[in-house]
This record gives sequence, structure tokens and C-alpha cells, in this order.
Amino acid sequence: MLSIFTGAGGLDLGLEAAGLGTIGCVEKDTDCLRTLEVNRPGWKLLDTADIIDAAVTLRPRDLGLRRRELDVLAGGPPCQPFSTAGQWARSGRRGMDDARANTILAMLDLLERFLPRVLLIENVAGFLHGQVSARPFIEERLTQINNENRTRYRLSALVVDAADYGVPQHRRRIIAVASRDGRGFKHPDPTHADFPIRAWDAIGDLREDHLPTPLGAWADLLPCIPEGENYQYLTARGGGEEVFGYRTRYWSFLLKLAKDRPAWTLPASPGPAAGPFHWDSRPLTLRERMRLQSFPDEWILTGTLNSQIRQVGNATPPLLAEVMAREVVSQLLKRGQVWATPPTLLRHRSECPPPPPAEPAPVPERYRHMIGPKQAHPGTGLGPAPVTAIDV
Repeated sequence: MLSIFTGAGGLDLGLEAAGLGTIGCVEKDTDCLRTLEVNRPGWKLLDTADIIDAAVTLRPRDLGLRRRELDVLAGGPPCQPFSTAGQWARSGRRGMDDARANTILAMLDLLERFLPRVLLIENVAGFLHGQVSARPFIEERLTQINNENRTRYRLSALVVDAADYGVPQHRRRIIAVASRDGRGFKHPDPTHADFPIRAWDAIGDLREDHLPTPLGAWADLLPCIPEGENYQYLTARGGGEEVFGYRTRYWSFLLKLAKDRPAWTLPASPGPAAGPFHWDSRPLTLRERMRLQSFPDEWILTGTLNSQIRQVGNATPPLLAEVMAREVVSQLLKRGQVWATPPTLLRHRSECPPPPPAEPAPVPERYRHMIGPKQAHPGTGLGPAPVTAIDV
């Protein structure tokens, strides 16, 4: 595998668990590079660290290969031009017009340079689905590559929820696969849709000495919200006092984990009021974030704390990557491959403790002047361009 946009190595870890070796990494973030060096010194960190430069200079022979010998080109291009958060701001609805989308052009240039057996992409749901989707551009470019190189690349893409495959986190991502010989790819059926791995299963046994303290103007409201709920508990339609208008804040505002459910999506750059927070009304520790992303406990992140949180939040959950990579191997690379053991799953732990029986704390005095009737948001709450998670 040639890894592009490697980040903290989440996608690579999953492919490694499925038997694929990383022979080169294209990554320019210095903290991510250090993370990869510390954990996998055998992975070659390419001198051409920028994908735009690599698209011009990197050749198969640089990795000891000939054209068409690479098995997999894998990565997740920068997602900001296609993210859900970006769609709420008109300045963010640029898609392929965003300068950061040049990395997609570079990815496809590398595809044509190497002509691997499989292209594997992980990204946010909006990457190939929605108003500013990159799909039309990518399909047009694949057609050009096919016409000029006698290949048959075509995308097979599906929006999946990582929690449906055993990751203790709801994380909707698109997994796209294109095989050089045109063979279709069937995404694996969900294994945990009815019995997901819960937040309690992932982090309930952790005992850490130094727990983070909530910061910011709204920190003292966290004890006023039950576990598994967000600021909407403090609206006219919630069970608490009316501090905010219904749906006037973003969903993750003061959002708390529920022990008996998977976590909500972990952001890469959370603000002080952006959850998910621990059910004990505090920010999550770094190790808790890594568990909820399915990273192994021995994986070490480097850089500042903010950098490490960003690396975790930007990563592909290794378990999701492993599940998908096993299918890539058995369907497209080594047909009929049978796995002797299941993927590296977290297990359901002991009976999950119930929420505290006591009522949440009352609204502190400093916020009480805000209590009173509020106007609800007039929109639908589904964003500027509601979409359905379907096979695309």
C-alpha cells in the first residue's frame, strides 16, 4: 500500500491488520510524521511530503516498483470543503472550487502514475454525496485514465456509520473503492447495528490520574444536563429550565456521552463548549478519545495536546479501516481469502451502570438571568441541503 494523507496512521493501521504493508507515506504535518516515526519506524516517510509535489515527482521506481505493481493507493483527502460543518456557512460550500481540493487532483495524478490494483478512499459523507460533491469530477478523471491506460476504474461508494461495525462511535463516513479491472466492490454488511459497542465498553475501565477541566463561558452548565443529552435539555422542549432557544445552537453544544450508547462523532478541533463531553461533565482525556476511535492503547501521539486531539479527530477509525480492508483483500486482491480470526473488536463489558438517580444540578446563579421564553429556530434542523445516507 502507498499511503497518502496518512495523518496519525488510522487507515494504515486497519489495512496493516488486514495484511497490507505500508511501503510509503505521503504526509506533511510534522506532528503526524513524528507520530508515525515513533509507532512504525518501518513505514517509509517519503521526502516528498506534500501531495501536490508528490503528484509531480514521485515515481513507482522510487518505491522499488514498476507501474501496475502497487496493490493499493489509500487515503482520505482534506475533508473541509465537503464537511457537514462547512455546509452551514456559504463561504464553506465550495467543494471542488476550494483550493484544498487540489489535493484530489494530485491523488488522481498519482493513481495514473502508479495504476494500482485498488484505490481506497475514506472521507466525510459529503465528499461523494451532496451539493458540492467531488464525485462528478473524480468519475470524469477516472474515465480519462481508463481511456488512456486501458484500465477500468469505477467508483463503488457507500456512506457507512462506524458504529455499525463495532467502533464505539457514531461516525458517518464514505468508503469508496475503485478496482483497476472494473470489478465491483460489495461493502460488508453491518455487524453491530443492533448491538453496538457502547461508550462504557470503550472507556468505562479507564482510570487516569489527571482529568481535564471544562473551560469557557458555558462550562458550569454541564452538570445541569443529563448524560446522553445536549443544550436542548435547557430549552422549552427539554426537561430543564429554559436557558436557550430550541435548536438555536449546534448539536454538539454541551453534548454529553451516554454510557449505554456509542459516542457521537469526535471533532478534530473542538471549542470549549463542543462535545461530546464525558458523562461526568468534563472533557474527554486523550486516551478516551483514542479508545472511542478504536486506536490500540499502545499507539502514541506526539505534539501539543491540541495537535494530538486534532490527529485523533481527523483519523480513520482503525477498526473501520480493518473491516473494509479485509473485504478489499478478499474480493479484489486475494479472492476467497478466509480470515481465521475476527477483526480487532472491543468487547461488551459488564452490565452498564445506569445514569445517576439524582436530578441534574440546578442552573447556577450566573446564568439565571437567561432563563425565560425563547424563540425556537424556524428551520428544519437538517442543514442547507438535507441528504439521505444511501448507496451512491
